[in-house]
Amino acid sequence: MSIATPVETNISDTLYPRSTKGSRKFWNFSPGFIGVNFLIGIAITLSSCPSCFLSLSGIRDIWDNILESFVMSCVLSYGGFMFEDYFDRTISWIQFPVKRLVLECLCYFLYVFVASFIIIFIILYFFRESFTLRNIPWKDMVNWTKFPMQISFVITFILISRSFLLEWRKAAIEAEQLKTERFAQQFQSLKDQLNPHFLFNSLNVLSNLVYENADTSARFINKLSKIYRYVLDVQQEELVSLEKELDFAENYLSLQKIRFEESLQYHIDVGQKTGFLPPLSLQLLLENAIKHNIASVEKPLKIEIAMADQVLTVKNNLQLKSSISEDSTGIGLSNISKRYELLSKERISILNDGDSFIVKLPLLSV
Repeated sequence: MSIATPVETNISDTLYPRSTKGSRKFWNFSPGFIGVNFLIGIAITLSSCPSCFLSLSGIRDIWDNILESFVMSCVLSYGGFMFEDYFDRTISWIQFPVKRLVLECLCYFLYVFVASFIIIFIILYFFRESFTLRNIPWKDMVNWTKFPMQISFVITFILISRSFLLEWRKAAIEAEQLKTERFAQQFQSLKDQLNPHFLFNSLNVLSNLVYENADTSARFINKLSKIYRYVLDVQQEELVSLEKELDFAENYLSLQKIRFEESLQYHIDVGQKTGFLPPLSLQLLLENAIKHNIASVEKPLKIEIAMADQVLTVKNNLQLKSSISEDSTGIGLSNISKRYELLSKERISILNDGDSFIVKLPLLSV
């Protein structure tokens, strides 16, 4: 007999897997990077001696200068891309623009000064033998770093402009995605709540209650009206309070309790009701639990809602139906996960140990 071990996964990683192949960046000594910097080396040498390029002998005489300019260009541009990549991962242009600008410029200019000084020293000492260790021309070498520093200003301007525009574009795309996802969720949530199965079952239960128990039927109608009212009220919201979501969950489960009676058991144990959730998150989870699991007197469906460390947990025992008559849209967990991804850095997680199905929803703040 095998024992199922609980496996907890991040739903966003399941739905949106990351590529295992690292993307090869332009500045990782790709042919394009080498070619561009070689052209820059030629341009720098050409600016200092245009006439040298008029003959093969002239080109041979300045070939060393071209190589030196090429090496300098590679080192400076590589450092620029390296710092841009590092700060793109650590400091956002959107959240901390001034801090990003100051730190990136200071770090890069310091890098350029040190790197160009070392390159100049190596070229003059090892290749040209212009001085010895006893008479190092420190002052001249510092002055010779002025030209690389001037080049670094151009590189910095290009890279910072590129980085800022790319991040601004990314933020704009994410905002548009959030808007699109919200509209899709609004439509899907309304469709789920008003689907024929839910409405038919509710009206069928109500028709029986009217003849059996007037008080229960009145309570049923009251809860059903609250469910539809809540759906209409939160259609335009990005986040709703935990208290409202729990009130909705209570009404939804109470309605289902009238339908399933002892076949459905639920327990809500949440202390301080602070924090926010994407609207109708609980409805999607509760509906999935009821839709996909057997609920009978012999095998009652048990649903628990609890909270710990600002994480809301929705748990149900697993007793899956052999066949599901209702069409599954497949949008439930995917919809919630995508909205979390667009609204915050928090991620939902799921746990399936073979006996229980658990979904954890981190509480958000506005």
